[in-house]
Amino acid sequence: MAIKKHKLARQVVGFSQKHSSLVTAMQSKAIDVASHDLRKALHNADLVILSTPVNTIINLLPKISRYLRRGCIVTDVGSTKTLIVEAAEKHLPGGFFIGSHPLAGSEKKGAGFASAELFDNSVCILTPTDKVNRGAKEKVQTFWTRLGTTVKVLSPEEHDKILAYISHLPHLLAYGLMGSIPPGYLEFAATGLKDTTRIASSSPQMWNDICLANAKPLLGAVDELVKNLAVLRKAISNREEKTLTEYFQKSKEKRDGIL
Repeated sequence: MAIKKHKLARQVVGFSQKHSSLVTAMQSKAIDVASHDLRKALHNADLVILSTPVNTIINLLPKISRYLRRGCIVTDVGSTKTLIVEAAEKHLPGGFFIGSHPLAGSEKKGAGFASAELFDNSVCILTPTDKVNRGAKEKVQTFWTRLGTTVKVLSPEEHDKILAYISHLPHLLAYGLMGSIPPGYLEFAATGLKDTTRIASSSPQMWNDICLANAKPLLGAVDELVKNLAVLRKAISNREEKTLTEYFQKSKEKRDGIL
């Protein structure tokens, strides 16, 4: 929808195995053509965007390689990058794959929750390697800029380490927090819990793939969280008011500093 709003393509083709997804996308005018046939969907494409769970992106790469025209640029919107980029460079030689991760969206999924304004004033991370064609990189950067994002460039490894802390750990924490609350208590849940755990309504399959694909950086982030919780636990147990207040103040300043 954002591509069509900004007039960045002559035609947008949607491919999905789910008929209902294609119907919804057609009804919302997100796509011009719907297809269950991968060969037909990719025919003569200039740009292919893989927007699925991480494991599906990796599995799609060898399947699409045989149908891409020469010079076709491929990108993705997956939340991890190292494994995806490695698979892309294996199956799509020539330097026309550039990893993308627009930091936009919500806990909702599917074409029914699409918005042409989703990327306005957001950040998109690109993860090109030294094997990437320069012209392709410039086109993908221009593409995301035209959609309303500010583009940042990181290596796949840097991306995965940062996202482990700012995205993957918060989702894991939201799921863990919901798992810790006795079901009978939830009828009393108010704004605080709802705000803190909103992202626990995200797709379980998507986050299963993300956690396993980014396991090492995520485990490091989890260990850091456990250390911080241990500090808080000790301070509460020992009734250390000063320690708690100082910790809360530093965390508040960090949170208030988020743009």
